[in-house]
Amino acid sequence: ASSAIELVKTQEATKQHEAAAKRAEMDAYSQQLRQQNIQAEAEEARKTLEAQTQHDKHRSEYKDELERKRQVDMLNAQKYMQDEQLKKQEEMVERQESMRRKTAEIEADLRTKTELAKTQAEAEGRIRQERENHDLILDKVRLEAAENRNTVLKAVSDGGKMLGEGLSSYLTDGEKLRNTAFMVSLAAVGIYSAKTAAGIGGRFIEARLGKPSLVRETSRVTVSQMLKHPISSAQRLTGLGVSSQDALKGIVLEDTLDSQLRKIAVSTAHTKKNKAPFRHLLLHGPPGTGKTMFAKGLAHHSGLEFAILTGGDIAPLGRDAVTEIHKLFEWAKTSRKGLLLFVDEADAFLQSRETNKISEDQRNALNAFLYRTGTESDQFMMVYASNQPSQFDEAVLDRIDEMVEFDLPGEHERRKMVALYIEKYLLNPPARWAKKVTTVDIGDEEIERVVKETEGFSGRAISKLAIAWQAAAYGTDGAILDKETFFSTVQNHKKSMSQKDGWMQHAIERADMLTTDR
Repeated sequence: ASSAIELVKTQEATKQHEAAAKRAEMDAYSQQLRQQNIQAEAEEARKTLEAQTQHDKHRSEYKDELERKRQVDMLNAQKYMQDEQLKKQEEMVERQESMRRKTAEIEADLRTKTELAKTQAEAEGRIRQERENHDLILDKVRLEAAENRNTVLKAVSDGGKMLGEGLSSYLTDGEKLRNTAFMVSLAAVGIYSAKTAAGIGGRFIEARLGKPSLVRETSRVTVSQMLKHPISSAQRLTGLGVSSQDALKGIVLEDTLDSQLRKIAVSTAHTKKNKAPFRHLLLHGPPGTGKTMFAKGLAHHSGLEFAILTGGDIAPLGRDAVTEIHKLFEWAKTSRKGLLLFVDEADAFLQSRETNKISEDQRNALNAFLYRTGTESDQFMMVYASNQPSQFDEAVLDRIDEMVEFDLPGEHERRKMVALYIEKYLLNPPARWAKKVTTVDIGDEEIERVVKETEGFSGRAISKLAIAWQAAAYGTDGAILDKETFFSTVQNHKKSMSQKDGWMQHAIERADMLTTDR
């Protein structure tokens, strides 16, 4: 019985252990299920967050796309409104001009009719008055005629008597006759001599010291220069203290172009020395590349005087242009040293006569110019400067003996120019009282960067950039130019140039549109 009890206890204990094991197994399984649920919930939360993030991203991108589209639509609408406004303004100006012309025509017509009616009324009034007073007027005229006749007869009688007595006394006196003849002869000679001398002197002064109206700048001495600077003017007239100089002084050019221009300078100097005919020269290329500077240097180097005129000054003269051109060449012939006549913006005047853009007055002026330059001359040398030589008249091109193209400076030339103008305007300014600029943190590396950024600049643009650096430095207390100001000035200069190019392109397009409309 006790063993049965023990067996039962053992079985009971075994069952309890099995139940405990199952319970532990169930707890572990429950724990595993809870872990799996937690992981599933975490995964679901992560996916939900990713989906929400992706949704927000798509929504933001869509809003950004809508905003950009709205900006583009707004800019297009503004451009359309500006174009419409410009079109309306042009139409309004055209209407106003048409109304002004019509008003002027109506006013002129009314004024003419009024003057005609007034004149007619005055004439009718005078006729009516003369008809009514015909008898009175006739009697008055008769009385006045009789009185005038008596007065004239009396005066003639008295005058004849006095003249006869005086002439009789004068003719009987031989000394008076001789003195009178001598004085009359002397007065006639004096008057004729003074008149002739005044004319010759006036023409000489005008030819030697006057300046034609077409000439904007000249190295020849004028009356105003003699009054302002008598000593230097006298030296220039006599040739004292004046020496030739390098034709390319202060000009930085590409090596091949430099060599070509030096040969031209030497050839021109020898041509003048040997009194041979001068060869006419065309300098063409973009603005600001040194064409005018070379022309002046060529004149100084060869011992010639120079005169500068602009092609755009001739057209406004109208009918007087022919006379002024003849005066210009007559003045050029009076130069003892020879004259280099530099025509800047020559394409504005020397356009082809085949085009319809040239007026009759300008055509006549061009014919006069061609007449004056048709033969070789040892008295003057023509140098033309143009950005568009293709517009020249065929006869003008035939008179050009040599052509030289001035291109924009390359990197090597820009490096020389930047160094040259920094030295000229910053480190050693030309004015004696000008303060030198102190540069801070500006060395070879910074200058090299400026050389790279100024690609497409002309020599004049680089010179203006250096002047802008000088102005920026003078805007500080100690005339200091630091690195930041150095580069910001370059960027501002580039921005200004870009804006000018845009304006110029717009003007060209506008001119083309107007030409097409016509």
